[in-house]
Amino acid sequence: MSDRSAGMAPSRVTAILGPTNTGKTHLAVERMLGHGSGMIGLPLRLLAREIYERIVRRRGAACVALITGEEKIVPPRPAFFVCTVEAMPLERSVDFLAVDEIQLVADPERGHVFTQRLLHARGRFETMFLGAGTMAPLMRSLVPDAEIVTRDRLSTLSYAGSKKLTRLPRRSAVVAFSTEQVYAIAELLRRQRGGAAVVMGSLSPRTRNAQVELFQSGEVDFLVATDAIGMGLNMDVDHVAFAGLRKFDGRRTRWLHAAEIGQIAGRAGRHLRDGTFGVTGEAEELDEDLVEQVVEHRFDPVEAAEWRSGRLDFDTLPDLLRSLTVTPDRHGLRLTAQALDETLLRRFAVDEDVRKIARSRGALMRLWEACQLPDFQKTTLDEHARLSKEIFTALTSRRGRLTEDWVAPRFNDLDRDDGQIDQLSARLSGVRTLSYIANRPDWMAGAQEWRDKTKALEERLSDVLHERLTARFVDRRTAALMRALHVRSDVLAGVADDGEVTVEGEVVGHLDGVRFTVDAGGSALADRALRQAATRAVGPEVARRLGRLAADEDAAFGVTPDGGVLWTGALTGRIVNEDPFSPRVRLLGELGPAPARERAERRMEAWLAGEAGRALKPLKRLRHAIESGALTGLPRGLAFRLIEAGGLIPRREVERDLAALSQHERRTLKTFAIRVGAHSVWLPGVTKPRGAALAQAFLPREAANGLAGEGLLPLPEPAPSARALSAFGRRAVDRWTAPVEALEALADAARAAGKEPLSAEALDALGWTADQAKAIQAALRTPRAERAPRPGTPTPPPKDSPFAALAQLTQLARPAPSATPKTARRPRRRPRRAAAGKTAE
Repeated sequence: MSDRSAGMAPSRVTAILGPTNTGKTHLAVERMLGHGSGMIGLPLRLLAREIYERIVRRRGAACVALITGEEKIVPPRPAFFVCTVEAMPLERSVDFLAVDEIQLVADPERGHVFTQRLLHARGRFETMFLGAGTMAPLMRSLVPDAEIVTRDRLSTLSYAGSKKLTRLPRRSAVVAFSTEQVYAIAELLRRQRGGAAVVMGSLSPRTRNAQVELFQSGEVDFLVATDAIGMGLNMDVDHVAFAGLRKFDGRRTRWLHAAEIGQIAGRAGRHLRDGTFGVTGEAEELDEDLVEQVVEHRFDPVEAAEWRSGRLDFDTLPDLLRSLTVTPDRHGLRLTAQALDETLLRRFAVDEDVRKIARSRGALMRLWEACQLPDFQKTTLDEHARLSKEIFTALTSRRGRLTEDWVAPRFNDLDRDDGQIDQLSARLSGVRTLSYIANRPDWMAGAQEWRDKTKALEERLSDVLHERLTARFVDRRTAALMRALHVRSDVLAGVADDGEVTVEGEVVGHLDGVRFTVDAGGSALADRALRQAATRAVGPEVARRLGRLAADEDAAFGVTPDGGVLWTGALTGRIVNEDPFSPRVRLLGELGPAPARERAERRMEAWLAGEAGRALKPLKRLRHAIESGALTGLPRGLAFRLIEAGGLIPRREVERDLAALSQHERRTLKTFAIRVGAHSVWLPGVTKPRGAALAQAFLPREAANGLAGEGLLPLPEPAPSARALSAFGRRAVDRWTAPVEALEALADAARAAGKEPLSAEALDALGWTADQAKAIQAALRTPRAERAPRPGTPTPPPKDSPFAALAQLTQLARPAPSATPKTARRPRRRPRRAAAGKTAE
């Protein structure tokens, strides 16, 4: 609606007032482009850069100028000027002029600049002021001829209450009021939600634009920012959450005003899309009345505009100070509080060195210019005053300029891109200071060269800072997974030939056989996202592979000595019992339907049972012979012991049984491929590589410790079991374990040597030292077997024979023999032999 209905007239002034998301800035840009020339002043360098790039895309760079305190891009004949409010070149005459966020006339720090533009900046044909509806009464008072047009918000803004950071909806902006709080929240969002973009007013436009693009592109769903987002930055935000309701305004920490909350919260929603706002973290719930004000956009009107005289008296330093304190003579204006430039000027007024120089009008103007140097680096007042004084001294020197000797060392100190976020941010602030100085041609010799250098350095540091911010606060992979899982039902995923699994272009793990190994996520959120991605992306592929596994041929399977079952070369299962003839297998991984997994397990078990029958055939034959009763007597007992030991027993333990075997029983043992050596009794077929690998696969993992290797090995502690030794074809002898074939070779060498020591050639063949061979021979020395009884005499079974107990019971049941008297024996007479050499008498 309009305060006056008269038609448009030349040099008219229009105030477009209303809440956020009413299209005010867009309207001003369109109006400006409808004129032959124009100028727009914006509250932030970031926003000025955004509007500049928008106009360049439409009209070309040749007709658009960008002027801020730290950056000037001015083509030869620009038609349109995009500026920060402080940098507007008002000496240029343009057809159209606009000032955005005009409600900042009430800002204690910058308000007097906006007030000066409101009262005195005009376009030849049209002037437009854009701002909040709270400016309407003051606008009518200060600019009576202005036409006030109010605009309604295009969408609805509602209050969503308090939410935890981990429960915030996607496309949320979290607003904090200190750098430390911004970083802490961004770090928490990285761990819990995949990451966040970071936007602060201190960032360079290049860094800020890159961070905003992270959010706008959907690469991250959260934005953490200072209240800079309340100043016209356009982003697709659905929810604004306040992490605090107090801010430091340069003088004190205070509660946010209702209008400030409304300005920031109003960034939620875009065009016709509704938005919400609320609080999070440690922020208290908003008062109901305050919520009602924000939702209905009803705020207290701006009562007065900050003002400072634009007519400064440079006759003397006291006159200049006095002109800064002149009070306004109009209703609606109030003298602004002492700003930084005035504070520096009053400080220099008592500095004797400055007073000696600042005696002329020109010197006083130079002093005032030096005092207006912005404090981008947020240093102490003493440090900033020292810098301003150096500049003033140089400007009033004989050369009248800052020389290369002054700027080069400062530039070189900043010309580094190492370090972390805080260090890079500090360097960027220093570069902004040098850029501000270089953009004053009357301050520096070779200003254009230094403008180019500082711009290039700022861009390089900005890119590095963006990379550091992204690396610290964005988990790209987790963010991509979360985005894909929440937004799309058809996740773009694939499995490469080498098993690498990607989801939405991000590598999430590796599929080896049917086992999906997730890359480390670094947080509970990342792990959860990866598991969900695996279920969607890898699950169907695993199901297909399980079907192929269950129907595959025997040649596709294999086994590893540590109990792993291979399928097409990939570790797929794990043996979980110790009986090779009744194997049990656990399928690795978690994905795939339960019935398909069970079929895959049964298939691997069937292959293992068949492989055990082939690789351990001698052991299986013995087992079958015992179960069927084909073996009886002492051979049955020997077979039992071989089976229990895994196919290898020391001969010493069964020496008496072997001595008691008949020729028929010995032939029976040979038919079962049992070899009786000098020191061992074993099944050679079981100790072959194929059989050994399978036998080792069914051992507990800890049982194989210290047994894998060649030659003599130290005896592990605790001593390995008989089955473990058999699986590796070894015997425990003294302090070592030795291959059974080596012990038999030792026996052969000893027989060949006879009573002589073993030859050097024999020791070399064994790979042992002479002392080791002697120790092993001593440990293997076996007691002589008892003499075999005469034919027809019952042979008592050995004490350690399986039949010893039965023989003892038989002996107890047999009646005792009757006592027979001793028969007297006639002693034999020895024949008398003549003594040798005795002669008869």
